Amino acid sequence: MTSQTLTRDINSIRRLGINALTEKLGPVGMVEFMRQFDSGYGDYTKERHTWLNNLTVEEISDEIKKSK
Repeated sequence: MTSQTLTRDINSIRRLGINALTEKLGPVGMVEFMRQFDSGYGDYTKERHTWLNNLTVEEISDEIKKSK
């Protein structure tokens, strides 16, 4: 390991990594690879209750049938 490697800051490492991924995978492949590490945000379980609490099974079934 060279002294240059030890003194790189996080932004330089990130830029070099993105450049390497883009070179090997192409821009679309690089984005797809990076998306694997996005954990999102919020609490899906709590938010889901605000969307679904007032719906019946029949209403949900009707919406599914409409979308097909």
